[in-house]
Order: sequence, then structure tokens, then C-alpha cells
Amino acid sequence: MHWIAPTEKDPAAASLEKRLWDAADQFRANSGLKAQEYSGPILGLIFLRFAEVRFAAQRARLEQAGASARRGSRVDEPTAYHADNVLYLAPEARFDYLLTLPEAADIGARVNAAMREVERHNPQLAGVLPKTFNLFTGTLLKELLKKISEIPATLDFDAFGRIYEYFLGKFAMSEGQGGGEFYTPSSIVQLLAQVIEPFHGRILDPACGSGGMFVQSARFVAEHHRNPAAELAICGVEKTDETGRLARLNLAVHGLEGDIRHGGNVNSYYDDPHDATGAFDFVLANPPFNVNAVDKERLKDMVGPGRRYPFGLPRSDNANYLWIQLFYSSLSARGRAGFVMANSASDARSSEQEIRQKLVEARAVDVMVAVGPNMFYTVTLPCTLWFLDRGKAQKGKDAKRADTVLFIDARHIYRQVDRAHRDWTPAQIGFIANLVRLYRGEAPDLTVGGEETAAKLAQVFGKQPAYADIPGLCKAATLAEIEAQGWSLNPGRYVGVAAGEQVSDEDFKEQLQTLNEELETLNAQARELEATIARNVAGILET
Repeated sequence: MHWIAPTEKDPAAASLEKRLWDAADQFRANSGLKAQEYSGPILGLIFLRFAEVRFAAQRARLEQAGASARRGSRVDEPTAYHADNVLYLAPEARFDYLLTLPEAADIGARVNAAMREVERHNPQLAGVLPKTFNLFTGTLLKELLKKISEIPATLDFDAFGRIYEYFLGKFAMSEGQGGGEFYTPSSIVQLLAQVIEPFHGRILDPACGSGGMFVQSARFVAEHHRNPAAELAICGVEKTDETGRLARLNLAVHGLEGDIRHGGNVNSYYDDPHDATGAFDFVLANPPFNVNAVDKERLKDMVGPGRRYPFGLPRSDNANYLWIQLFYSSLSARGRAGFVMANSASDARSSEQEIRQKLVEARAVDVMVAVGPNMFYTVTLPCTLWFLDRGKAQKGKDAKRADTVLFIDARHIYRQVDRAHRDWTPAQIGFIANLVRLYRGEAPDLTVGGEETAAKLAQVFGKQPAYADIPGLCKAATLAEIEAQGWSLNPGRYVGVAAGEQVSDEDFKEQLQTLNEELETLNAQARELEATIARNVAGILET
């Protein structure tokens, strides 16, 4: 199925984002610093601007309430702000105060002091906020403060969050491959959240980056008229200390709190700081792909039923199936997971195939979605979205689909943002998510995509939409069909091509790339086997 949406964006929002980014780029050029050195301070000031807008709104409410209350005003009590998930800001920590400082006032030191004051009154942010503003001249900081002040105080909560996410994405682009490790494009994350539907419960991301999975989950809850802070218990793990602080800051921008464990050599392969096994209702993640050199000796005591790696350790030097098992084992009996994974994992052979077979036979794999190239800022490769649902193996309403897996080919559904980047429109996200809901026997949810999503569902699945296999788009494959395909979870093997369509050059290149990845894996295994044989022969000859 081909659905290429035209590029469209709110002109006012686009203009504001461009002006702010131009200011940030000028800041970088004049400071001579690397992206990772100037991105933190800029994000810190955007955070402070947003925090002050929410603080001012809460202060106005408290002043109004205090006018009629016997006990008087509570406008200067931090707890009166914390009770509504609003950060308390002391006078010298407010954005407007910093904006009025003259260039001669050592603005860098004043901003550093402001950040320390924010942390002092809001302990959940301890050690999170940047305090390197003394590296910049007063002139640069003054100009940047003026530009950030252009963000209208009238913008709603969501609009502020989107500006913050825009900057996260731009910094990811500027930092190259490393930036992609902390940022997953919001349209990808939004689809993950739409499919697993995290209405209420404990949610884990063991490779949480800048915390985008949590933000989109909270947005899903808010869109359904519930309070995310009350409905979700957020837990994350991030190996890099700087990125972990960024995640906590991102949560704070969106009025959220969470237990983010980061730095100190914490590593999700070896460490389990949240005692995650069987403990979470939802798992969302975009782990690093094809990681090698994992010390498997440290994992031997974590292997077996009811443990972190229930299906065994892969023999290949590739961590993809370690991650997949971590996501699976962290789920409760009816838990759901959604995560991004390298295409090669869907067809990997040898021990990885054995693990994949066990996962499928456990009735845990629910949906597989093929995603085309250029959806990420830092890599062009296509990927696959995996969705696990441990609940579908339970007796009851899900029993019928326990023996099937839904495959979706979404490689030709996208919006061309620019020459090098793609994303999904809200209508496209809504369409794919509702395709899954139809498969599950659920009613469509048009919260995302609205009438355009409804029209597309009617066009593809009829006026009263009901799930059906559509060549070139989706296929509900049985376990017997999956076994016949060597336990492959590659959607392309099942969905096929729509009538009248041919395999495109792009699809051929993707298939060739996948085969090449598989060949490289087999070659590596062959070399390892040759080395083992050589050692054994040498040992025999020596005796």
C-alpha cells in the first residue's frame, strides 16, 4: 500500500522554531563549542522559560484562592506548587529576572545560580540542570535569553513540549550517530504508544535516552482525558550520565516525574536497578542495534525461566536478542511492549532463530511493523517495530489471536519532510494503530488522525471497518505459516505485494541490504567456527 502524504506544517510554529534554532546556531558559532557542550545550556534555558510559564499560572491561581481563604495566601510556599506538579521558582531563579540583567552583571554566574536555586526547591531535579553558563559571554547569553523569551507565554503545555522536542531532534541531527542514541523521532514513538495503549500502570524503558518514550506515553494518557502524573509510574535506565540528566529534564518540562537510573556504569545487560522481571505493565524502547562485545559470562546466572534471559543467550556476538528478552521478561502476565529493532533481527539465523522460535511459541509476539528508510535523523536504514503482548496467551477474549501474528508493511506509508527525512502524519499514525485495533477486535480510536484516519479506514476496510488481510499492507499469519518460513518475523515474507504493483528499486535495495547483513553474520560465525576447529586440532596434536 502506498500512502505518501504532502509536507505540511503550521507556518507560525515553523517560523518560531526556525528563529529559535537560528539563534541557537549563532550561539554555537560564536561560542566555538561542540554540540554536546552548547545543547545542554540552551535546553536548560528553554526549560526555565517553560517552567516559569507554568509557575506564573499556578501563582495566579494561588493568589486568587488566597484572597478568599482564612489562612491567607500560599503563593510563596513550594508545596503549594509541588501538589499540582508545578516547579517552584524563587525570585532570582525566574526567567524574567534573568532577562532584565545588564550585560555587565556576569549573566553566566547569575544563570548558574538560578539553576542551583531551582534544584534546591525542587529536589527531583538535583544534579540535572546545566551550570556551565560561565563559558559564554554576557552578550551571547543576553541575546539568547531575548530569543527564547519570544516563545509566547500563551502557548499551551503541549506546544511548549513540542518546541523542546524540536530542539532535541535538531541537536540529535547535529551530533551525528551519537545523537541518535538519545533521541527517537516523535512519530515513531507516538505509534509505539498508540499500539500498546499505556492508559495506566508501570512503564519501563531500559535504554531511555532523553525520555521520549515516557513523554509520548504521557501524551497518550492526556489525550484520553486522564492525568499522566497520576496514571503512570515511570522507570528508566540510561547508561550515559549526561543523557540520563537530559531525560529527567525532559520529564520535568512535561510536568512528569520518574525514577531514572543513570551514569555510574549502570548497564541494562548486567544491572537491574528496578527489579524489572515480571514487574511492568508496559515496556517502550529504542535500544542500540547490533551491539557486540557483551560479557556473557556475567549473564549466566540470569538465564532460564522466570529470569531476565528466559530463552537462553545467543551464541553470536550481537546483543539484539538480549534486548528482546529483557523487554519480554520485564512484562507482567498481561503486559505489552513496543520497541524498535534492526531489520536483521527479524530473520537472524542460528541461536537467534532458536530464541525467536521460543518467543513466538510463547504466544508473546503480537504485531510486527516494517518501517522504511530515512525515518531517523542519524541513520538512513529501515527498521522494524516489534510489539509483544503477554496477555494474548491467556484464556479469554484474546485466545483466538494467540496463534497468530499481525504483520504490517508500512514502508510506503510516510510523509516526505525534506529530501533526507521522513515521518508519519497524525492520520497515518492513527490508521496504522487502528489497523492493529481492528485485528484485536477493538473499536477504532480516532483521537489521533480524526476524520482523515476514519476515511482511510473506510477506504481500505469498508464503511463498517473490520479486519481483513490486505495484500501489500497486512497479514495475520498463523504459527504454522511462521514455522514454514523458518520462524521469520519479517513482514515482507507474509504481506506480499498488492495487485498491479511491482517490487520497487527501493525494496530491492532493502532486501539486498538485509541479505548482506545476514551474509556478514554467517561469515562471522564461520570464522569463529574455523578458529574453534583450529584450536581443537592444535590441542589434539599437542597431546
